[in-house]
Amino acid sequence: MTDEQSPPRRRFPAADVARVSVFAALIAVLGMPGALNIFGDAVPITLQTLGVMLAGAILGTWRSALAVVVLLVLVAAGLPLLAGGRGGLGVFTGPSAGFLIGWLPGAALTGWIVERGGRTPSTVRLVTACLAGGVGVVYLCGIPVQALVTGLSLGKTALLSAAFLPGDLAKAVLASIVARGTQRAYPDAVPAVHRERLRAGGR
Repeated sequence: MTDEQSPPRRRFPAADVARVSVFAALIAVLGMPGALNIFGDAVPITLQTLGVMLAGAILGTWRSALAVVVLLVLVAAGLPLLAGGRGGLGVFTGPSAGFLIGWLPGAALTGWIVERGGRTPSTVRLVTACLAGGVGVVYLCGIPVQALVTGLSLGKTALLSAAFLPGDLAKAVLASIVARGTQRAYPDAVPAVHRERLRAGGR
């Protein structure tokens, strides 16, 4: 097959590189207020899951997942980008490792649900997406790993994690409000719009 016959390669748009970078940075910045450990739980409460939810709700499936990957790679490289100034490979063997890894499928699922809301995803859909991905998936990944690392039972670990729920519910609502406002002001920020343009070969 000649070069003329070869299908054109789709380049990664510079705008998407910028958006992925911005949201990776946003998740990192949301760790600056620090972390809070309550009731003796080894996993801290942070604002960074808010950034994960926002990434999913605004970037959609694959771009939000990529933003999380970028952040986690930088953390693994030793940059102190997690709440409390944590970084390095050690964080991926600690009690919070499952929650960190859960950010990846959590952001992707959030984006996937929002994308299927079309050009005007409702606030209810946005909240549902943030709860399913940013809370449900993250907990499903995090609790078993925390139980394994700490030696606690799944039930005890789940009970400790229940302390996160009020804050995470508030984050889901806040992320949905911010995403809805952003998408009203900038229709291009709707994940379904971006997906349609990619299918059409646009930018």
